[in-house]
Amino acid sequence: MPEDTFSYESIGVIRTPFESPEGMPIQPIGGDSVTGTVEIEASYADGLADLAEFSHCILLYHFHASGDDAPLRVEPFLDDERRGVFSTRAPQRPNSIGLSVVAIESVTEQELTVSGIDVVDGTPLLDIKPFVPEFDIPSEVQTGWLDASESTIRSEQADKRFL
Repeated sequence: MPEDTFSYESIGVIRTPFESPEGMPIQPIGGDSVTGTVEIEASYADGLADLAEFSHCILLYHFHASGDDAPLRVEPFLDDERRGVFSTRAPQRPNSIGLSVVAIESVTEQELTVSGIDVVDGTPLLDIKPFVPEFDIPSEVQTGWLDASESTIRSEQADKRFL
């Protein structure tokens, strides 16, 4: 294991209708009609300037409700076979960092309203980045073991396996 240790401070908090991971969408596409707010600390509010010009953004956050155990092989929500954690989007990870691509509905002085949110209420926000298709979507992709249809991903909800 590397000896390096890093420390991050929350720049805000994500507010959603989900009180726990159980029952929430497993990916933003499954929560495309769910609205949430991102409350930014006052000292970071100026960083929201110009974000409203984008349709989507990437939220980076700390998985604060996923439990402390971080196995290197997990049974992901869309499969019944154990997979390497780095080939999954499982919330229990060696560094509990999550990401979601969400649609921007509005931006005010210290608040971002988004749709397509799939995180637990009270999740600590680490960063926001604009989503830019030319940067973020490769021209050719392979999805490995994940061959679930979009309809499966849209309807799948989290259960207790990562609590």
